[in-house]
Amino acid sequence: MDRRQKKTRDAIFQAFTALLAEKHYNQISVQEIIDRANVGRTTFYAHFETKDYLLKDLCEELFGHIVDAAMGLPHGHYHYSCGSETDSVFLHLLRHLQKNDSNILELLSSQNNEIFLRYFKSNLKELIMRQYADKGMLSTSKLPEDYLVNHISSSFVETVNWWLSQKMQQTPEEITEYFLAVIEPIVNG
Repeated sequence: MDRRQKKTRDAIFQAFTALLAEKHYNQISVQEIIDRANVGRTTFYAHFETKDYLLKDLCEELFGHIVDAAMGLPHGHYHYSCGSETDSVFLHLLRHLQKNDSNILELLSSQNNEIFLRYFKSNLKELIMRQYADKGMLSTSKLPEDYLVNHISSSFVETVNWWLSQKMQQTPEEITEYFLAVIEPIVNG
């Protein structure tokens, strides 16, 4: 992607996340997004087929560098200095939530968050596969691996929802500690 295309995508993402801070996902029209981003309709559709695809790409961008860090790719900016390799991915994600990168909290806490939560869980499943399943850490269980991955990702989503309901009073480190205490018996068989 060239610089101009990236600049256009960034403008669309910024417009979209700003609108998400103001109103519910289902109330946002493509026209509002293109007006706020100051791009043409054709330009919008050259980048995204629908508003749902925009949301999907936004989620993939939010999670992309975290997945890269989990895979040890050089452009993943996080370094595993805050704990073990497995807990740092969850801690990293919680820190992004705390900073509210790309208005992710508005996406998570909106009344119409089903689509975002589906993408959130899908990306979490990929992280969990890389952090646990691919390393054989779930193979000692008598339960099917895909069931465990789904359970862990659902547990993390609920942990985040609880943290939001608590007005994020706990630190990301504390929430990571809580979450790992819950999943440790599952991971350790």
